[in-house]
Amino acid sequence: MLELLLCSMLTVLPDYLYRRYWQGKRFGYEINIYSVWYELRYGIVSCLMLTVGLITIIFYNHPATGNVTAYFRTIPIAPETIGRVAEIYVGQTDHVEAGKPIFRLDSSRQEAAAESARRRIAEADAAMVAARSDVAAAEGGVTQAREALQQANDELATKQELFRRNADVVTKREMERLQNVVDQRTGAVASADAARESAKARLDTLLPAQRASAAAALAEAEVEIAKMVVRAGVSGRVEQFALQVGDIVNPLARPAGVLIPDGIGRNRLIAGFGQIEAQIMRPGMVAEATCISKPFTIIPMVVTKVQGFIAAGQFRAGEQLLDAQQVQQPGTITVFLEPLYAGGLDDVPPGSSCVANAYSDNHALIASGDVGILRATYLHVVDTVALVHALLLRIQALILPIETLVFSGGH
Repeated sequence: MLELLLCSMLTVLPDYLYRRYWQGKRFGYEINIYSVWYELRYGIVSCLMLTVGLITIIFYNHPATGNVTAYFRTIPIAPETIGRVAEIYVGQTDHVEAGKPIFRLDSSRQEAAAESARRRIAEADAAMVAARSDVAAAEGGVTQAREALQQANDELATKQELFRRNADVVTKREMERLQNVVDQRTGAVASADAARESAKARLDTLLPAQRASAAAALAEAEVEIAKMVVRAGVSGRVEQFALQVGDIVNPLARPAGVLIPDGIGRNRLIAGFGQIEAQIMRPGMVAEATCISKPFTIIPMVVTKVQGFIAAGQFRAGEQLLDAQQVQQPGTITVFLEPLYAGGLDDVPPGSSCVANAYSDNHALIASGDVGILRATYLHVVDTVALVHALLLRIQALILPIETLVFSGGH
């Protein structure tokens, strides 16, 4: 309507002034409700054409959208495993700091496993004490076997010397018996050495390995016990937290509630502009927004990022071929808007619905001198008509609360 009024001032009004003062035609006589369409045909047709062109220029070069939302991310409050709630530390809508406990699951099974691992560690420590005694006993056995072998060797050597001097003093049978005794005691020494090495291996290798395994099992059990306490990963507010002691919590199907991080969704808006504006939207464009949750306020914004993909075209590989006819909605260009000044969105609750305009700026291109006079004039017109769109947004900011509260019955 504003564009139509503006264009009529440049087309219909001059045509009427020409008819009235040059041709002498008057309203109510020569120009009436039946003849006005013929008498002012040039002005009316020109007005309609100029209005359509002006609206096209405005909405193409200075796009607007009502698909603007202050999106925010929620974190599900869920443990890493299924369990029964044993203790709750926060209320339904409490604020929690990062690292603080929220609730605890029953950990009796994990605590039993930890106690079993502690018992195995104590058993390994006791076995190591006994193994040290076994090593000492094996050392004594080796010494005893070596002394017995030495005694047998000395006795055999004495008998051999006597046999060498006088063969009649020592019989061959006695010599053979002593040699068998030496061989037997040599084997006893080897057996004692093997027993000592076995005791040392048990003390130095087997029992430490068993103790290390028990310690690892204890550490694993303690980790599982720690997992039973669900803590806040970030500082935020707990919402939809109606957990009770005895409830079963499933991390996949039944989380305990949601955690909304502090400050999330208060630093930018996400807008969806029409695909036709894909060649216009650029990072750095100045924008403005007004939100239902902050009425009668225009928030200066700036485009910080333009997503290079349209979500409507995404697909997930499956067992069926994609049919292009299944894409019903054409999709929009996702644009990220941030406040031009600090604190611009502080009073806008996350999740608010907004309306936004983005404005093209061709001043740098015009000042560069790389465009001709006609194009420069057109770009000047484009930048100038942004005022019309800005005025429309301010009218929307005035009408939106009235439309919401009065005409739609929202309160």
